[in-house]
Amino acid sequence: MEIRVLGGMAVRTGRDSLHLGTPKQRLVFGMLAVDAGRLVTLDSLVDELWPESPPRSAVANVRTYAANLRRAFAKAGGEAAVVRHQGGYQLSASLEAVDLFGMQRQFAQGRALADTNQGAAAIRVLVNALGRWPGPLLHGLPLGPTLTARREAVDGEHEEAVLLLASLYLSSGQPERAVALLRPHAARHPTGERLQAVFMQALLACADAAGAVAVYRATRAALAEEMGVRPGPTLDELHRVAIKAARPLPSAVDRPGASRPVTQPARWLPLPTSDFVGREDVLNRLSREIKERSGRAAAVQVIDGMAGCGKTTLAVRLAEMLWAEYPDGQLFVDLRGHGEAAPLEPAAVLLTLLRQLGVPPGRVPPDLEDRVDLWRRELAKRKVVLVLDNAAGIDQVLPLLPRGAGTAVLVTSRSRVLATEFGVPESLGVLSRDEAMSLLASTAGSDRVLAEPDAAEEVVRRCGHLPLAIRLAGARLAHRSTWLVADLATRLADERGRIGQFAVGDQTLAGAFATSYEPLDDQSRRVFRMLALHPGDDLSQPMAAALADLPLPETIRILEDLIDRHLLEETASGRYRMHDLIREYAGEMSRLVDKPEALLEATDRLLKLCLHAALSVAVVLEARLGGKRLAVEPTFRSDLLAAVEPDVEWLERERTTLTALVAYATEAGRDELAWRLARALWRFFYIRTYFDDMLSTHRYGLLSAERLGDRVAVAQMQNYLASACVRTGDYPEAARLVESAVDIYQALGDVRSAARFRANLGVVYWLTGRLEAAVRLGAQMRRDVLLYGHDWIDLVLPNHGIALAAVGRYAESLELHRLHLFLARLEADQFQLLNALGHVGIVRSKMGDHLPGIRIMQASLRLRDRTGHRYGEPELRVELGVALRELNRLDEARHQHETALRLALDNGERHAQCAALNELGTTAGAQGDPLEAILLHEQALKLATRIAHPQEQARALARLGDLMTSKDRDEARRLWRRALAIFERIGGPEQQRVRTLLSD
Repeated sequence: MEIRVLGGMAVRTGRDSLHLGTPKQRLVFGMLAVDAGRLVTLDSLVDELWPESPPRSAVANVRTYAANLRRAFAKAGGEAAVVRHQGGYQLSASLEAVDLFGMQRQFAQGRALADTNQGAAAIRVLVNALGRWPGPLLHGLPLGPTLTARREAVDGEHEEAVLLLASLYLSSGQPERAVALLRPHAARHPTGERLQAVFMQALLACADAAGAVAVYRATRAALAEEMGVRPGPTLDELHRVAIKAARPLPSAVDRPGASRPVTQPARWLPLPTSDFVGREDVLNRLSREIKERSGRAAAVQVIDGMAGCGKTTLAVRLAEMLWAEYPDGQLFVDLRGHGEAAPLEPAAVLLTLLRQLGVPPGRVPPDLEDRVDLWRRELAKRKVVLVLDNAAGIDQVLPLLPRGAGTAVLVTSRSRVLATEFGVPESLGVLSRDEAMSLLASTAGSDRVLAEPDAAEEVVRRCGHLPLAIRLAGARLAHRSTWLVADLATRLADERGRIGQFAVGDQTLAGAFATSYEPLDDQSRRVFRMLALHPGDDLSQPMAAALADLPLPETIRILEDLIDRHLLEETASGRYRMHDLIREYAGEMSRLVDKPEALLEATDRLLKLCLHAALSVAVVLEARLGGKRLAVEPTFRSDLLAAVEPDVEWLERERTTLTALVAYATEAGRDELAWRLARALWRFFYIRTYFDDMLSTHRYGLLSAERLGDRVAVAQMQNYLASACVRTGDYPEAARLVESAVDIYQALGDVRSAARFRANLGVVYWLTGRLEAAVRLGAQMRRDVLLYGHDWIDLVLPNHGIALAAVGRYAESLELHRLHLFLARLEADQFQLLNALGHVGIVRSKMGDHLPGIRIMQASLRLRDRTGHRYGEPELRVELGVALRELNRLDEARHQHETALRLALDNGERHAQCAALNELGTTAGAQGDPLEAILLHEQALKLATRIAHPQEQARALARLGDLMTSKDRDEARRLWRRALAIFERIGGPEQQRVRTLLSD
């Protein structure tokens, strides 16, 4: 396993990368990784994530993040693991696996070699280490105080290594290498006096006294502006030396009649951008690779990327960095590969380049082949860096390449210029968050950005971290002194007009995108526009084919062409996404070109594909669903359905897209498709415990059903929306929805469906403490089953069994759960089987049969792991922990209760959170930690009161009373009386124990 914390954050296991979650979860891992092998306390994690005002849920959130990381590492395998300890967490991993410690070890080795006068060996070690330096610690993450200090310390170690290597270069007679090494660092740290002093020494050793004077003046100005001080004596002394060395002595070429050299370095690069930020790791790596290749042949490096990502800026900056290795010239030509004008022909480009080298016009031959020959002969005499900007393709570039060593060629293009001669292209993406913020500050003014950091972050987010968009937005802000940064952020929030906001003079973002869009053929343009209709983060090939209404092979060909033109990104094999701004550009083009009815037809095709695919899975998960009623067409694009290969994992993969499609369908008035898709997704959301998705989709589905006036659809949406309300603790809303659905079916005369939906009220009654009502309803539902059939006995039996167990009638409850288990086996229904097993195990344990109960509950958990069905798992683990506690297996019990709490928090199941908190508190008390027990029971009481869950309220009160017995008997009795009042009201079996306690 490889753990990277330098230049960003990544964990790799073989060829795979581990998903580290949200930014705050990544921060938790960052804290653990930089202290690998050592305990990181909960307090320090909370302080890092919320340095100013942590929320009340801070500790719980940190535990959730850590638990997610533990699960991710356990699933990935390998030696590394996130380990929970009392009061904190630890990353258990070898230090060799973390790149930071390997880098620090190499720095230390270089220092040790230098201290023992082994300069050559020290240089080799430091060159290797610095050449692999990827960037600052945890680059791109919003760090808190601890990690910020750690990053500054690591940056200091890096700078020390740079200065040591530069000093070794100087002492070994290699000042030009010291200059090349120090130049970018000196530019980034203009007030670092020690760094600037070594840089001046290196320049003087290269006889560049004028350069040393310029460095001194720039440093003096920076110190005065930023710190209000003058340079120290070391810099002053170097300045005096440089001034003296810069005075020219009379030479032969200054005397009358003397001949003057005719060759001067050709400097044709555009002026470098003054606000260049970021890309340091890319620049350093490319510079190193080009130098390594330069001795064998011409070093050619292609830099490609979407419009506005900074290809030209980076190429010019890289050419400047290579000046010491290629001192005879820096050539530049715009090949016009993308734009309104036609691309330049190679013959015209060669004429420009030969003139840049100083070849007289009369010596340039007319024929292309002769020009190529002359060009290559001229290059053979020199060491130059050549920038071929904005290339159209291979044919335009090949005649311009030199044959031998001595030339570095940088080719930029919006297309993927693929040829074996060019090696691996460098595909530029967008900037990191920190780089984007720095670029906005440099263009709009750092004071304005610092004054409104949140608004500035929103601006760069709306810019998609695209350099050109940020420059245009920053320039617009700079030209409007009365605007706040928030004003610009507000303008950019309007997605319909956002592209038009990126314009300064003749330069526009839309114009940059148009030069990539316009060369497409008509079919490809239409596909490009249709892709903007997809509401998710990324889309698959069949979804693209549905939108385009094209055969799948033709769609794939067009998608590949769009990738080559950087109008589309491939996120995984067969999956694609658009940059946000390109998506908006495509949407604007679509609104300009395509008829509204064509856009609706395209989205209908996508919705129908997803509905049919989801239905094909739903009828397997939910046998009585009756998919025919939900289907809108008998068949739809069987070729695409076959390509989708729908199964539960397809639903998992497309979950965010499917959820977004339901919302889109409702908002677009495609109501028939909206409610049907929501209903088709219900069982998947339920068994995978995606209750937030269930709430969202079914609320939209209910709105669509009401708009249609379809009363059956309304009842369906109300009933299944109620199930999500139950799991998330909104019991009054759940009751209202179920009762409304029952009323609709009764009004329609469908007594059977009304009875089936009424059965769902049993769970609401149980959770709200109406235990006897739940028992009576269960008995009535069993009678209804005999009248109306038994195809929904799987709903009646577990609900009635739960109600019976809640009032202490365990033998009757066990009988019903065993019958449920028998029927589930007959039907080979895995979901019902694992559900019934869990309930049988729970009741057996409540009856005192703990060992068989534990075995049965563990069997249910294994079946859940095998099938991926997570419904009811928090409650099952709570009861498994109780059984283990009864056998005095306290550590195992604690593990089950902590896991149950984490799952309940992840799923938003607040009733399960209450139960987990109460039982974890009881287990903590049994382990001899009464203070933690009290805290947990108080949390359970607070949450149970908030969601009106009387059973867990009473349990929390009773157990708090138990804990207070030895400290304050009166307070204990007060708590027991409150608990008894609730137990007597709801009929809970625990009332007898509390009554006995009060009678002592």
